[in-house]
Amino acid sequence: MFPLHSSGSWAQITLTQSPGSITANLGDTVIMACKASTGISTSYLHWYHQKPGQRPTLIIWGATTLHFGAPDRYSGSGSGTDFTLKISNMKAEDEGTFYCQQSSSFP
Repeated sequence: MFPLHSSGSWAQITLTQSPGSITANLGDTVIMACKASTGISTSYLHWYHQKPGQRPTLIIWGATTLHFGAPDRYSGSGSGTDFTLKISNMKAEDEGTFYCQQSSSFP
């Protein structure tokens, strides 16, 4: 087992992620939710993964589009105020913190 964490982003629109912390086993499927305080365009909702000791990397952009190089075990869905990140077949490399962020550009 290894821990996963989620964290909301900063913006005028508040994003709330749940659950805040997950302990998963290898091979598990994990679903994380991101709720916006007001409806946003799917074009502006992105997911990031930050491995321990590393910088965050973009994994999903536009709510549903897998970023180049991100594992295809990751998938995003949702619209309006409710978005989800699904991680299938958990692997050790998935350890870390996952962030949803509302932004019109990528950092």
